[in-house]
This record gives sequence, structure tokens and C-alpha cells, in this order.
Amino acid sequence: MDDFVRNKLTEWGLSELLQIFEDEGIDEESFYCLDDQDIIHLIPKVGPRARFKTRFKLLKEEQKTTNPETVDSSAQICKQEHEEAAESAEVWPSTSDTSKQDHEEAAESAEVQPSTSDTGKRKLDFQGESSEWQSPTRKQRCGSYTEKIIMSDVKNIMRCVHKRLPQQDNKLNKFLKDKISDLETDKREVVGVFGKTGAGKSSLINAVIGQKNLLPSGSISACTTVMIKVEANMQSSWYEADIEFITKEEWKEELWSMFNFLGDDVDQENGNDEDYRDTVDKLSALYGEEWKNPLKSPGTLMDGKYFREIPEFLLSRRKILRGESGKELSAKCLKYTRSDSQDGDNIEVKRWYWPLVKCVTIRVPDNDLLQHVTLVDLPGNGDRNKSRDKMWKEVVGKCSTVWIVTGIGRAAAEKEPWEILQNACSLMGNGGECQHIHFICTKTDCVDSDDHSAADVRDLIFKKNMKAKEIVRKDFSKLNVVKKHFSEDCFKVFTVSSKEFFKKKHLNPDETEIPKLKEFLQNLNDCHSETLNYVSGAHGILSLIQGASSAKVAGQKADVCTDLEENMRHELDKVRKPMEEAYKAFEKCLSEGVEKSKSSCEKILKSILYPPRIKGSAFHKILRCVVANGGIHKTKKGKQTDFNMKLASCLTDSIDEEFKTTFPNERKSGPFKGVINAFSLDTERLTEKYKDVELQLIFLKTEEEKIKTKVNKLIREDKKTMYSSLTTTIEESMQECYDRAKEIKGQDSLKNMRDIVERHVHDSKNIMFEHAKDLMLSQLKCLKEYILKTLEETMQKSIELSLKTDSDSLPDVRVELAEVTKYYDELKSNPDEESVIYTITDSPDPADVLIL
Repeated sequence: MDDFVRNKLTEWGLSELLQIFEDEGIDEESFYCLDDQDIIHLIPKVGPRARFKTRFKLLKEEQKTTNPETVDSSAQICKQEHEEAAESAEVWPSTSDTSKQDHEEAAESAEVQPSTSDTGKRKLDFQGESSEWQSPTRKQRCGSYTEKIIMSDVKNIMRCVHKRLPQQDNKLNKFLKDKISDLETDKREVVGVFGKTGAGKSSLINAVIGQKNLLPSGSISACTTVMIKVEANMQSSWYEADIEFITKEEWKEELWSMFNFLGDDVDQENGNDEDYRDTVDKLSALYGEEWKNPLKSPGTLMDGKYFREIPEFLLSRRKILRGESGKELSAKCLKYTRSDSQDGDNIEVKRWYWPLVKCVTIRVPDNDLLQHVTLVDLPGNGDRNKSRDKMWKEVVGKCSTVWIVTGIGRAAAEKEPWEILQNACSLMGNGGECQHIHFICTKTDCVDSDDHSAADVRDLIFKKNMKAKEIVRKDFSKLNVVKKHFSEDCFKVFTVSSKEFFKKKHLNPDETEIPKLKEFLQNLNDCHSETLNYVSGAHGILSLIQGASSAKVAGQKADVCTDLEENMRHELDKVRKPMEEAYKAFEKCLSEGVEKSKSSCEKILKSILYPPRIKGSAFHKILRCVVANGGIHKTKKGKQTDFNMKLASCLTDSIDEEFKTTFPNERKSGPFKGVINAFSLDTERLTEKYKDVELQLIFLKTEEEKIKTKVNKLIREDKKTMYSSLTTTIEESMQECYDRAKEIKGQDSLKNMRDIVERHVHDSKNIMFEHAKDLMLSQLKCLKEYILKTLEETMQKSIELSLKTDSDSLPDVRVELAEVTKYYDELKSNPDEESVIYTITDSPDPADVLIL
């Protein structure tokens, strides 16, 4: 074990793992190669493992942004064995050409890249897309002294300063270099959209981003089967699709599961069973009729001949497709995203690869609206494939807004969108960071226009829209499960027509309400002022460099340090108090939940083991799927059976209200009654008292804001893990009986499976609910300790290096400081226009809009 691993484990409050990691020989290189199985082996206990995985995930995200080659190189080493195996199967990867190709060659190219996200710098292009509509804010920004110029200038200044810093490896020099590198950090927002096939999601996305033919729409029989992200291409003028596959191991496991499922009951071949049809569709898409050959097995179906067109799948790499237009790229992507093999021009396609695809990221050039926004079309309510389902849950948990899409003709009667919302609300609410829910009624132009004038048609559309909005609002007010996580203030209704937005037959573009959604997305861009954040950080760093090289301040340093450290002790006490109060409130609520769980769990279990209106043979198939998949079963349409969530429901119900109060999703409120946001060393007042150390105090102020942002981000991630731990603990406790039940075969297998589950719950109820409570409280305690430690150690280190460490070898940056101060003052002098003028450039805060 090297110093990197030792320092990370110590920094994360996991010193008890040091010996384990040392015994296993984990160094920095192998550290980045750890996968879920390695982590389970190294850290058997759930509590430390959950804390490690949260911080490990954040570290890799930060590392990809600040130093992507480190993560990429480690990933390549870890994949070497996969590449060698693939080569032995005579599968060759396609080659990558990063130079500019002619149109025909580039359009047909399929580039191979490692399966790591691309977080490189993006260049801004102000040219509009195919839509003529522009928001008023955009028109104002384009004529202003843009942030692109400011950002470019300040980045160049900081690159030059970084080169001028002394090469000697002392603490202050290393600290300054690290701070300059940290200016490149990245973060994201997510918005989710739910809707069934045919609801108009693809048309809505196309209209909102001004790309009429980007996502295919219109066919009821064809449906999107994989997650599709749509974001801006800030690096080239091509339309690009980045296709990420599930792993070979995951597909092989899924093949075995499907063959076992098909072998359980030959009577399924009547085609009326939804799970049976879904399984047949997947196998037929990839293998045609070959999979039905009795000589075929999951092993033989992994033969390399089936994947010659996609060697990237065997190499665990991404496939890149390019096109000159959205329509051209869409046609190329069809076999990777759609489940309809009879789709018009694509009859000749022999093999469809959507069963192997985890996610497709489409990058659109020259699109200002998508600059910091990623639209994600995610069908259904999760996925039976574990890898895709895990990604689905992660994305839903990051939603800052949810869009629910349904046709206006069935806005009142449609059940599926509401069911998905109710099933996912805990993931988005207390288990996530969602702040807004938008119900979007599409196809508002569908009215009887015969014998009506244009004005009458317009009036009919408006009346229908008003009625739909009223009905939807009333329906939302009845959703008590959702309202535990969201207030009615979070809910808005939109009535849109993508067709009218483009054709303008009866309505003006503004009357279609598409511009309102565009404006909402533009505001997501604008609320992430990367330029102001970057310039503020640069201003603080340059202030420290200039201040540290000044000799005249020595007399005041001791006094200001004393005041700062006294202020910090006082502020830490203010942070500590509400966190301790929250712990006591959680303990009380969870204790009540444990007692209720013990008394009602067997009744709850009977309701899910003996469901009304489901015949024994049908439930036998469902229960077999449930125990084979760790207590969870999801149909193709998204209907979910989750034993673990049901058994944990009394615990989650007991804590929901207190959890929402302690960890509100509204960013302005802040966790723990806003005490993190209020944390301050009062540097502005001290600046008046200690003029000679003004530059150092400016730096400390920027550090204070930065560490609060970091802590709030950590809290958002930890609170998701904490909330889900109640269900996860129940799942781990139940796994033993699931494993035994799935081995049951033959006569009376339904009865025997039920008996095993019932007996296990009866024997475990006095332990597993108490264990779930203890784990959540342990995680809350660890979070409290980590917050206090991080605030204290970070600010103490900044105080020591800025006020207790001199370096006359630092360069004179008075000129650079004056230039950056000019930009900083200009940005700060327009607070009301900040989002209008100063949020155009490439941001470290792209937002994700999730389409479910």
C-alpha cells in the first residue's frame, strides 16, 4: 500500500481499513481498478462499505475531470485480459481517427473508445439550431460582452501563473498548484421525464432542442428500449452517438437467466405472458431463430460470430457513430436503440443490438440550449438487467426536476405515468434531489377542426388545455404517497404541441408552451455560472500568491489567526448542534418504525405472497422471478414487485417527514436547517480590522465558499445512501431465503417458496429491522463527524498556509491579480443580470434532463 491509498482512507475516516488494504497490496493504480466485487471482498461490513463507495465514486468523478488520463490508464490496464480474450476469439477492434475526415468517411466511421465519460473542455458555438425560436435571455446574452471571453482570458492567466510557480516541492507551492487544478471541477443537474410509448416524448425532445428528426417518433409498435442521453457537442461539428454496452459477463448471466426462465414452463409459448414475450424479443433481436435450436446454449450463444459488427462489446469499449445530420445519425443508431424489427427502411437489418446496450449518448453540435443540459430518454421504470437498473436508479436519484409526459386525450385516465411516479418518488424525493415535478400534456393540437374556422380551432385548443390542467392538478393532490416527498408548490402543468411548434398552423410557437420548457432548460444553464465560480476561485488564489509574497504583514498575522480560529470554533459549535438534534429525532422516529415493522411485517408479507386477482400459476412465475432477482421483479412495462421495499415501508414511513426536513432538496434551504450555508469565519469584518492581510482574507473567503459547496455535495450523495440503506439492509437480510427459494423445483414449489420466505421473516424480524435502524443512525453519525472534520481541517490548513507560511520565491502577480479583479468586479456588479450576461461559456455544471 502506498501513501496515496493510506492518505485517502485516513481522509475518509476509514482508518480501520488500512491493514486490510495493505494485506491485499492495494496501491494507487489498483485502487482505481476496484470494482463492486473487489469492494465487497475488501469491506464485508455494509456501513463502512457504503461510506467508501460514496467517496470512491466522488473521487473518480473528480479525477476524470482534473486528470482523466490517470483513471483512463488504470481502466486500460484492468481491461487488458478482456482484450486478449477477445483477440483470441478473432474479434478486431475498429480503429479511431481523431483527425478531420472527409464527409463520407467520417459519416460511416465507428470509433472505439474506452468506457469512460468524456469530460474534456468544450468550446462554445453561438450558432442556433434548426428552430427559429430564441428565448429573450439568449438574445440578450449573444449581444453582450460574453463570458466566453472572460473565461478564456482568466484560464490563460491561470495557466501562465501555474507555470511560473516555483518547482521546489514545499507545502505552499503544492497547495497552490492543487488549487489551480481544482478550478476545473465538474458537477451536474438532472431532470426526469416519465411517459409510456406513444406519449410523445421523442417529439417533445425534438421540439425543445430544435431538432425535428433527431429521435425517431410516430410508431406505436417501435419503442425506445435503452437509455438515450442527448447533449451538446462542444468539440466538433458532427452529430455523434457514443454507445456503451453492458459487459460480456452481464450478458452471459442474463442469457442463463432467460434460458432457465423459458425452460421452467413450456406452456408459456401461448405468447400471452408478458415476461415470456420480452425474453423472446430479446433473443430473437440478436440471434434471429438460431436461439431456438435445441443444440444452442448460453455458452454457444456467446460465440464471437454473433458480435462481429460490434467488437467493442467484446472489448468492453464504447462504439462511436457519426453523421452530418440528426436524421442520418438517428438511422445509424436504430439497431442499438429500438425494438421494432419491421421499421420501414430498416427491413434489411439482420441483427439488432439493443439488448446489449446500456446507454447511448447523442451529441448535437451548435446547440446553445444543451450547453449545460443533457436530455436522457430512459424508458420504463428501471430494468431487469442489473447493470441497466443500477444506472436507472442512479440517474433518477440525481433528478432536480421530473417531467411526466402523456397525451392530452388521456391525461385524466392514463394510469401508467402516475404509477411510475409513485414507484419512483422515494428515489427522487428523500432518496434523491428532485425539486420540481412538471406534468406535460402533449398533442394538444388533436382537435376536430372540420367546419371550424382557424380562430375557433385555436379557442377549442385553449379550452381543452385549461380543462386538462385543472384535472391533472386535482389528480396530483390525491397522490398521498408522492406528497410525502413533494409539496404542491413543486408541481406545475404544461400543455404542449410539438407539431404546432414546427408547423404553426393554428398556434403561434409561444402558444404551444414549448418555449416555456425551453426557457426552463435555459434557466438551468444560467443558474450554473461557471464563469463567476471560476473567476472567483482564481481571484482568491491570486490574492493568496500576492499576499504570501508580501513581507509587510508579519505583525498582524498572529492576531488575525487568533480571531479566525476563535470564529471557527464558534461556527463549528453552531454546525454541531442541529446535527445532534437531527440524530435524536431520527433515533426516536426509527425506534417507532422498528416496533411497527415487527408487529405488521407478517401481515405485509401475506399481502404480497398471496396477492388477490392473480392466479396461482401466474404468481408462481412472478415469485420465481422475485426470488431469482433478490426480491425484485420488473415487467417490460415497468410494473414492479419489490418485497424488500414493502418490508421496509414502516421504517421509511416513520422517517420520511423528519428526513425531508433535515435534508431538503431545495438548495436554498440547505441541510441541517441551513447551518452549513450559514457557516462563516466572518472574513469580511476582519478585512476592515486587518487591512494588511486583506489579500489572504479574500482567499479564505473563496475557500470557505468552496468547502461549503463540497460539503453540501457530499451531503446530497450521502443522504441518498442513508435513505436507501433501510431497504438495502432488509434486502441483504432476506437474501439467504431468496437463495434457498430459487432452488426449489417440482411439485408444490409455489407453496414451498412461500413457506421459506415466511419462515425467514418470522425468525428474523426481531433482528433485521433493528439492524436497519442502527445502520442508518451509524451513517448519520459518521456524516456528522466527517462534516465537522472536513470544515475544521480544510479551513485550518488554509489559514496556516495563507497566514503562517511565507514564501519570497513566489512570483509577483500584481498585473494578473488586477486583470482578474477587473473581471470579478464586473461579474459581481450585475447580480440581477448575472444569469443573462455571464453564463454562456462551457460550464462545469451541465444539467441532465432525464426522460423515463
